[in-house]
Amino acid sequence: MAVTPVPDLEALTVGRIGVDLYPEQSGVPLGQVDTFAKSLGGTATNVAVAAARLGRRTAVLTKVGPDPFSVYIRDALRGFGVDPSYVGTAPDLLTPVTFCALDPPADPPLLFYRLPVAPDLTLTPEDVPWEVVKEVPLFWVTGTGASVEPARGTQLQMLAHRGRPAQGSGRWSVFDLDWRPMFWPSPEDARRAYRDILQHVNVVVGNRAEVEVAVGTREPIEAARRLLDLGVELALVKQGGDGVLVATPDHQQMIPAQPVEVVCGLGAGDAFGGALVHGLLGGWSPEECARWANAAGAIVAGRLACADAMPTMKELEAEVGRPPETPL
Repeated sequence: MAVTPVPDLEALTVGRIGVDLYPEQSGVPLGQVDTFAKSLGGTATNVAVAAARLGRRTAVLTKVGPDPFSVYIRDALRGFGVDPSYVGTAPDLLTPVTFCALDPPADPPLLFYRLPVAPDLTLTPEDVPWEVVKEVPLFWVTGTGASVEPARGTQLQMLAHRGRPAQGSGRWSVFDLDWRPMFWPSPEDARRAYRDILQHVNVVVGNRAEVEVAVGTREPIEAARRLLDLGVELALVKQGGDGVLVATPDHQQMIPAQPVEVVCGLGAGDAFGGALVHGLLGGWSPEECARWANAAGAIVAGRLACADAMPTMKELEAEVGRPPETPL
């Protein structure tokens, strides 16, 4: 990719991008919805937006189609403070659209329009800013990005090029398990691909269903142990209203969930991810990272939409107080 590196970039996410369409009527099937609201979406994109909302300099490596939605996406990224320099174009494909059915609101089903293939899954080595991948302090990849070729091989090449960050280096390669069954032939296929990625990362985040795909158990403590045994430095197992398990080789702790009346469960995990990015880059303890990430997720769960709903630092401080001091 022949683009100028983004100055002082702190976090690069890789993966899904698209347009989310949210019903403006809740609790009814999609076929009975009268009107929809448009929003920027996609896991990797939402994480970049969420971290940018907290003051981090972020970019997303992905691709869109040569259609009017691509113009909206690039403009929306700029508006959220995410650099669009690494958003390429797949000339023969359409920018993905995803419909959300708020029925039930806590765990809404999604209808993906990503056929014959989404542009973000056509990333090749020619699309990659290799120097940026090597040097950026935090690099974020997803399970969806490993679901098909050429994105699977390209993602692995990027991780190998970067190398697993040394413990205590303050550099992070994060694997968001991002399990979407509709993108895979079977959980076993996903597990094999996940194992390849786990060799290269030092942080893993996922819910109970996702860690079961990754390491064969949904029991949080055992799943975290298996992830750590694979060389991961930090594992976070999200458990919804039960909180999140934070595990390192030396310590495990449950961080309680932030109470919330759920409007839409989508986007909460991405808000969690953005706050996690912010905390990791700030040198916070794993427990503080999880506490702030829980609060971010709860705020978004109480709102409609993903990218547009990501909280600001002021909103988070109102929930959890002043942030920890960054170590010198």
